[in-house]
Amino acid sequence: MASTETKSTDTRTGDDEQRDEAQRLASVEAGLDALETGVVSRTPFRQTFVHKILPPIVAIAVVIVVWQALITFKIVDDPTKLPSPSDVGAEFQEAWLEGRLLEYIWTSVSRGLLGFVFALAIGTPLGLLVARVKFVRAAIGPILSGLQSLPSVAWVPPAVLWLGLNNSMMYAVILLGAVPSIANGLVSGIDQVPPLFLRAGRTMGATGLKGAWHIVLPAALPGYLAGVKQGWAFSWRSLMAAEIIASSPDLGIGLGALLENGRNASSMSMVFEAIILILFVGIAIDLLIFSPLERQVLRSRGLLVKG
Repeated sequence: MASTETKSTDTRTGDDEQRDEAQRLASVEAGLDALETGVVSRTPFRQTFVHKILPPIVAIAVVIVVWQALITFKIVDDPTKLPSPSDVGAEFQEAWLEGRLLEYIWTSVSRGLLGFVFALAIGTPLGLLVARVKFVRAAIGPILSGLQSLPSVAWVPPAVLWLGLNNSMMYAVILLGAVPSIANGLVSGIDQVPPLFLRAGRTMGATGLKGAWHIVLPAALPGYLAGVKQGWAFSWRSLMAAEIIASSPDLGIGLGALLENGRNASSMSMVFEAIILILFVGIAIDLLIFSPLERQVLRSRGLLVKG
């Protein structure tokens, strides 16, 4: 009889432990569900406005106020050195009313993006080849690093002599400025891939191009994306240098040519107009293309929590 009671007690104790364990698991699952719900929840617009939209607006307003103060209090009273914000605004208004403003932007942006796509198509396989083939890395790896440090403006004179004053010259300057940066970014990203990933890929049969596409490139994506982002910066700077130095009516008027025309006309308002547009395009491309890509890559690796 005592033995039966003991077994009954043990059975109840076991049931209690199972219930406690089930409750603990349910609690953990609820916590994970809560975390997941927090990740996918939509950020309120007010919070987005306060933390992301308002700060740059305040910064721009401060710059304009300080700029106007320099003019108002005659700290800088020479308009040929520092035009007033209203003068620059009038320059923008005139270009807009005459239909030239969007033309300036499109001429440079279309060249820059097309040249950048070409640089991406060349720099990606080149970087993969340098990273995976020791002989190629020893042969041209230092050359790529040297080319990356070479100022883009140095390529403009030889490109003009080789190709003449045409769009091909512009694209050549962009390629020579951007390809080394993209290739080196991919090499750096591949160097940071854990060897365990590569061994696991080979074990599963992912070798050669299949291994590069399914294992190496996804694992090296953060470093590669950093190189691509820097490659765009080099593309844009190279294009501006080419448009400033090799301006020609046959090439149209881009932002770099606008800057040079302002210098030739001694119009500081036009110079400021060109500088602001160049800065605006650089910021817009980063916010619309590269920042979302960077957030997506970081979020896919659990390094960035949405919301």
